[in-house]
Amino acid sequence: MTSFAHTAHPQLVALWLSCFGWTLTAMALGLDQWRVWLVSDRDIITSGMAWVGLWRACFHSHTVVSPGSGFTHCRSISLTEAFTPPEIVSGQILMVLSFVVGLLGNAGGIYALRNTYFGLEANTPVRLSFCAAGALCLLAAAISLIPLMWNLSSVVTNQTIAFPPEFQLPAAPQSQYVGYSISLGVVGTVLMFASGIIFCRYKSQSCPSLCVNVFMSLIRTFIGIFCSFHASPLCEM
Repeated sequence: MTSFAHTAHPQLVALWLSCFGWTLTAMALGLDQWRVWLVSDRDIITSGMAWVGLWRACFHSHTVVSPGSGFTHCRSISLTEAFTPPEIVSGQILMVLSFVVGLLGNAGGIYALRNTYFGLEANTPVRLSFCAAGALCLLAAAISLIPLMWNLSSVVTNQTIAFPPEFQLPAAPQSQYVGYSISLGVVGTVLMFASGIIFCRYKSQSCPSLCVNVFMSLIRTFIGIFCSFHASPLCEM
């Protein structure tokens, strides 16, 4: 059994990059610090700072607290609520989808590297496996980039959210800035892009074009699924 391990050293690095990038985007998905609001009235928001994430909004308070959370008050944000802005709705949907697609990309990379390092290249479509893994990593990065940039733009342009009274948040913050969750997501997305490109460059000049074809097929499938649930100008193209 001949080992082809020497042909896949860059792809091994790509797998490490992909796993690390996927972990960072998963952390960004679950953390609350997407948008940090600074408020002047500290009667309720004692710290003068509130965190708005994809799934909930929280702040420290000595007067209003959530059960079992110490000095923290949190309220969940549902994508079905009328006040939920579209950038947060897109984040809840697309970041979860990116998580799943990235997991599949990592699994494809592990499968391809296993076949390469154990000398199974002659019996299995290793090149196609690397291309598929690269296309999935690129797709995961592209999907996560949409809500990340959308929420980043909302912070930069100081967009507000009309929270219901039970959230105990003001109609608009005094100011706001980008939380570290978006920064983690952007770094993870860049790593996923890099790993996808490296996977697609495995041992062949034809692999990048094959990877592009697989990537475009996945994009068309994603748009088709998206358009089946949402009306968008994108669906008319």
